[in-house]
Amino acid sequence: MRILGLDYGSKTVGVAISDPMLITAQGLEIIRRESEGKIRKTYQRIEEICKEYNVEKIVLGHPKNMDGTDGERAFKTFEFKEALERRTGLPVILWDERLTSVSAENIMIESKIRRENRKQYVDEIAAMVILQNYLESLHN
Repeated sequence: MRILGLDYGSKTVGVAISDPMLITAQGLEIIRRESEGKIRKTYQRIEEICKEYNVEKIVLGHPKNMDGTDGERAFKTFEFKEALERRTGLPVILWDERLTSVSAENIMIESKIRRENRKQYVDEIAAMVILQNYLESLHN
């Protein structure tokens, strides 16, 4: 069994995958699209990844405001979640993603990724942080 982690954004989706033992999350890729409305290929790629890795569950970052409320991005994420469940037939778990961008930035600094190159990795690393946090919650 593997779990897919996703960081859904307006033009990108960061993708991470768990190891088969559900201990670690690895960054996989960033799915990019021209605009927020052009999402069909994004769904197709996620479906391909789910089949390729025998994914049984998806963890999707839930973009809450710092005070815990849901903003506009959260409502778009709910729509994305529902569409993923319909298309893949898999359960999609919403996972609080507050401060994952900060964690991703710290990981990139520790990894000595140059500042000008960080933007191209942040979504994938954020997906990895979201998934890793979820995996750790399973073992606690």
